[in-house]
Order: sequence, then C-alpha cells, then structure tokens
Amino acid sequence: MGVPERPTLLLLLSLLLLPLGLPVLSAPPRLICDSRVLERYILEAKEAENVTMGCAEGPRLSENITVPDTKVNFYAWKRMEVEEQAAEVWQGLSLLSEAILRGQALLANSSQPPEMLQLHIDKAISGLRSLTSLLRVLGAQKESISPPDATPPAPLRTLTVDTFCKLFRVYSNFLRGKLKLYTGEACRRGDR
Repeated sequence: MGVPERPTLLLLLSLLLLPLGLPVLSAPPRLICDSRVLERYILEAKEAENVTMGCAEGPRLSENITVPDTKVNFYAWKRMEVEEQAAEVWQGLSLLSEAILRGQALLANSSQPPEMLQLHIDKAISGLRSLTSLLRVLGAQKESISPPDATPPAPLRTLTVDTFCKLFRVYSNFLRGKLKLYTGEACRRGDR
C-alpha cells in the first residue's frame, strides 16, 4: 500500500486536529467545502440525538435553554443574500454554542451526570468550535457584519428546550439544515 496522496493526508490530519479546537494553519481554506467534513459533524450530532432519544423522560435540564429555531423556509432562504444567510448561520451557531455550554454546566451540577451524555456534550462543544473556525476561514463572520448603511438583519428566531434530547435534536437539525445550506451556497460561489 502506497503513501496516501497529500490532499487526503492533509484532510485526515485536519480532521484529527479540528476536534481539539486547534487552529489548522496548513488546512486548505475551503476545507468546509469538502462534504465529508461537514458530514462527520452531522453524524456526531445525529449520534448524540439518537443516544438521548431513548431517554425522553430522562436527563432533563434544570432550566429551559434558548436555542436557534431550525425551521427553514426554502423559498425565503433562496431569496436571501449570502450575507444574510451568513448572519443567520453565524448567530445560530453562536447561540447553539452557548446553549451546549449551558447544558454542560447544568450537567456538571447534577448529582451523577451520565457518562455517555457527558461524552456527547464534550464532542458537541469540540465540534462547534471546529465548525466556527471553518466558517471563519470561509468568511461567514465577515459576511455577517453588515455595512453601516445596510438594513439591520432580522432578529434570529429562537425556541426553548427542556431536555438534552431536544437540545441535541436542534443541534443535529441546525447542522443538517441552515449550516449545510449556507456552506453549500458559499462554496458554490467560489469567490472565497
């Protein structure tokens, strides 16, 4: 068996370093445009959702947590400028990161946090940090900042969740929905 091609090796190395939250300096700037990268995070989110689905009554949050609404009006989405899409995704990712961190804090304060749940919370935090870094390289943060004369973006629609199952469902749906739609469009534009 020969040595893997350089791009494949670079992708594998990047996938190993990203979950650690480390900047991947030599990573191609459009790593998020490789569908395998985003699919890996979506799979992890879906696994977390599936693990917690079996416990619909179990681990409840001791308080409601605000998360981004993941519903997508495809007609409206396609009519949005890429800057508006970037703003919605960036705000949603920020709110989702805060929600997962709040879930982690609530779990840490519980008497006996389930080990498997803690593992999925940790993976989600790592994944969100990595996705934030990848989106920053793609230019989402810059696009989400409107020029002073622009119309302010519509406020982000939110909802509240009261169980870890619902929290992970929103996480999974956000990645499979708005994040995937935005990255697909931004990568197709190819001007990054």
